Amino acid sequence: MGQSRASAGNMRDLTTGPIASTLLLFALPALGSNVLQSINGSINAVWIGQLVGETGLAATANANLIMFMMFALIFGFGMASTIIIGQSAGKGDWDGVRQGVGTGVTLFFALGVIATVAGWYTAPALLHMLGTPDDVYPQALIYLRVMYLGLPTSLLTVFFSMAMRGAGDSLTPMLLLLPGMVVDIVMNPILISGMGPFPELGIMGAGLATLVANFVSFVVMLAVIYGRDLPIRLRGQEFRYLLPRRELVMIIVSKGIPMGLQMVVMSGSALVMLGLVNREGTDTVAAYGAVNQLWTYIQMPAMAIGMAASAMAAQNIGAGKWDRINRIAIAGVMVNLCLTGVIVAVTLIFDGFLLQLFLPRHPEAIAIAEHIGLLASWAFILMGVTMVLSSITRANGATMVPLIIMVLAYIPGRLGSIYGLQGAIGADAIWWSFPIGGALSLIMTAAYYLQGSWRNIRLLATIEEAEEFVQSEAEPTGRILPNG
Repeated sequence: MGQSRASAGNMRDLTTGPIASTLLLFALPALGSNVLQSINGSINAVWIGQLVGETGLAATANANLIMFMMFALIFGFGMASTIIIGQSAGKGDWDGVRQGVGTGVTLFFALGVIATVAGWYTAPALLHMLGTPDDVYPQALIYLRVMYLGLPTSLLTVFFSMAMRGAGDSLTPMLLLLPGMVVDIVMNPILISGMGPFPELGIMGAGLATLVANFVSFVVMLAVIYGRDLPIRLRGQEFRYLLPRRELVMIIVSKGIPMGLQMVVMSGSALVMLGLVNREGTDTVAAYGAVNQLWTYIQMPAMAIGMAASAMAAQNIGAGKWDRINRIAIAGVMVNLCLTGVIVAVTLIFDGFLLQLFLPRHPEAIAIAEHIGLLASWAFILMGVTMVLSSITRANGATMVPLIIMVLAYIPGRLGSIYGLQGAIGADAIWWSFPIGGALSLIMTAAYYLQGSWRNIRLLATIEEAEEFVQSEAEPTGRILPNG
């Protein structure tokens, strides 16, 4: 089995001890990671709003959504690899953990390079497809192309963070965010406005600062992984795991494609919504970009608790401790309701002050942003509960039903409600679609979780089991048979 649980560095055993406190303690560093990332993004948005102006903020809102779409095309494979890593860690199979890491690294790097090349050439068409305003388009194109250049290292950094959390360490990924965050915050005003030997680069400077910061984070992460000999490192003969094996690739692809498609559906829906927002003019686009900065903080508890619940569920499933799964779900839902509810309330109370940080001297845009927040922010409470339940089902490899649920909630649910209500309430239909889609997704996800068929799915988490699966099930055509 390789490295024992006792010698696994900072990797936490999530299969023993009290459920709620273990979940919370594991989630807190993940929440800290989300806080740091959001603070970093918000500070950068403040710099852009102050130094570049309203069009710069609108440009980054358009470009960042396309970047999220690109991440979505790849992210499912990382999620599938992380589930394998988590279940292997639950069994104490550290060699299986490293096989999952090796395959994941190769897939992420290759797909990152492909996405960079494809994104560079398709960026103009994507921005035009969004209906990006003419005064925003030039800056959005510059920023987007610079961001594409950093995709390979950014994706690998995200993957290593996911791998560490899947194996039981949520603290180290949080701490490793700090060097890149400092570089990003310091370099943004220097490169945007031009200080010292650096020329004034405007919006390009903001993108370059993030690119440099992501590279620094990647280098520091590799140094720490090997310097502390963390269980996800590869040494000696283990480097052969970088050559993807057909057995593991089949599992990762069969599970990763549906999970990636979930992200594509979500981001595709967001792209359509941004296109609708763009039709309302630059003030509304800027307001939407600013309120999205606040929503990142509202979503943080749900993301952290969902990640923790998924990691705990994967390890417990790997260890065969199914009796703990329902308790993990209940604890995750209760913590989410409390934390997300408090943050929604605080954000709505102080939104006027907070929005001025992103939209100085733009009272019209601030008024629109306040209205958007009032109608839509509370939907994230529903989404948080959904995230916990869907994270637990995915931890056992259930992917197809969650994909169908998301398609129904986002397309006929969210987008359908916009087109159905727009004639009666105008642009407010866009903001009301958030709680409508969130409610539909929660109802369907809860029904699927309680129905329980997802428990009968068996994710193959070791190479030996994978080889048996391929030998017994694979057809001459190499057809992939997702069992989620």
